Amino acid sequence: MSNEVDVVVLGLGPGGEAVATELAGAGLEVVAIDKHLVGGECPYYGCVPTKMMIRAADLVQEGRRISGMAGSSTVTPDWTPVAQRIANEATDHWDDTVAVERLEGAGVRFVRGSGRLAAPRQVEVAGETYTARRGVVLNTGTEPGVPPIPGLDETPFWTNRDAVQLEQLPGSVIVIGGGAIGAELAQTFTRFGVRVTVLEVADRILAPEEPEASAVVTAVFGEEGIQVLTGVTIESVEYADGQFSVDVGGQVLTADKLLVAAGRRPNLGDIGLETLGLDPDARSLETDDHMRAGEGVWAIGDITGKGAFTHMSMYQASIAAKAILDADGAPTADYRAVPRVTFTDPEVGSVGMTEKQARDAGLDVRVGCTDLASSSRGWIHKAGNAGVIKLVEDAGEGVLVGATAVGPTGGEMLAALTVAVHARVPTSTLISMIYAYPTFHRAIEDALKDLAS
Repeated sequence: MSNEVDVVVLGLGPGGEAVATELAGAGLEVVAIDKHLVGGECPYYGCVPTKMMIRAADLVQEGRRISGMAGSSTVTPDWTPVAQRIANEATDHWDDTVAVERLEGAGVRFVRGSGRLAAPRQVEVAGETYTARRGVVLNTGTEPGVPPIPGLDETPFWTNRDAVQLEQLPGSVIVIGGGAIGAELAQTFTRFGVRVTVLEVADRILAPEEPEASAVVTAVFGEEGIQVLTGVTIESVEYADGQFSVDVGGQVLTADKLLVAAGRRPNLGDIGLETLGLDPDARSLETDDHMRAGEGVWAIGDITGKGAFTHMSMYQASIAAKAILDADGAPTADYRAVPRVTFTDPEVGSVGMTEKQARDAGLDVRVGCTDLASSSRGWIHKAGNAGVIKLVEDAGEGVLVGATAVGPTGGEMLAALTVAVHARVPTSTLISMIYAYPTFHRAIEDALKDLAS
């Protein structure tokens, strides 16, 4: 059976849902397809449930910090209310009925199933073929990556999708991967009494971030009892008698559970890209400034390789929708100031280039750095005040091209730095500003002074 519509959206993560809703609201006939939950990874397995976990873990840690500052305390962590909140408030017990109703209420026709490109502007799903007059939007996202470690596939390992559905916590966990997901979950579990070891093949955890950021978080992890092993080679994984054994260069580590948080892989291999002349084995899809990946096809979200963030997907969704609508003055994508936050404690907020990326790009680089703990607010805050602010300037242009804010409110401090990078605010203007005292963000002024010294 064939159906002709204006647009077909394949994949309903946050960006797919947003672009389908915007186009339907503009009067287009839209069909949206997904075999999984409407809303994608973020509300069910990623951003929302993990931040609920982290919020609970941070409260536990704050309770432990009372001693020496505000009296004494006894903290007894309990995972039960955390699991209940995730199930009841965040995910509706991993049921997307509300999301589907919201989508259909916006005028979008929803089809549950495995959609596949059959030809340019054509998508097959559930025995039907939809032909798109204007085109197809791809938002198929990513899934947890599983490294080719001998023995791993024969074990009942976890990914982040399993971790957020836990009703009870184990006694010990080995985490493979020291990126954002691995680091956030490792610290959360530790604060609830789980013995945690993090294994990272790179020479430091949070490897995409500035070395100074990695150093701060690694030190905090050590203080909290997390064993961090970097630069490791994982030889094999075994599971027997309810225990995981991980061989790390001859040293065998054991734990009750194994969490694999070793990156993400794109869902591109089985959606029919070859019918459009695109490579199904690609790690990402190239797009133009209006998110076009080819004639009559747009791509948004994780599969574009511009950052696996909900905010990136939503940003690209808006650009694609306006391009499809041929809106006057349709915006173009600008990735100079992409922000990201790792919600460890301290938080790690980053925007734009790292120092290494700026130097590799051939810029005339100046760097300014300041320790947050020694700032006025850091000294007042005392317990849990670890952090650093690092600024990366293109000295030739006199503007920031990157910045990192690590601290108790690193993600919030990032807002000011993102504006500075995005708007190319001259550093001479930034250093002439008045910064409120005593705040954490006032340390930005100290980093600017270091930049100028």
